[in-house]
Amino acid sequence: MRKKGKKTLTRTRTLSRNALAPRKRGSAEKRQRLLLGRYIVADSAICHGKPTFRGTRIMVADVLEMVASGMAWEAIIEEWNGHINNEAITEAVALARHAFLRQTPQYIAEAVPA
Repeated sequence: MRKKGKKTLTRTRTLSRNALAPRKRGSAEKRQRLLLGRYIVADSAICHGKPTFRGTRIMVADVLEMVASGMAWEAIIEEWNGHINNEAITEAVALARHAFLRQTPQYIAEAVPA
């Protein structure tokens, strides 16, 4: 609307055709699912890619923490309402052992003479 002697500016915003189109995922955003064992997966779309038990959002690190605290495996299974089993926990412990053995040199603070 114009008033006498003054100009009123109206701003219109136009969207490009690309703004309305579905976004294409770049190569960095592609979903990636890694099978780490029979029961353990790492999926970039689940729990930020941290290892979880297959078909759940239960992080392996949480279960390993429970094992490390001395909790009985049956109690851990009950805590997670049976969504994991003994074999899954066994696999998690075995993978943790393997990772520990591979990474041990990285954690050596000081060599001690024998």
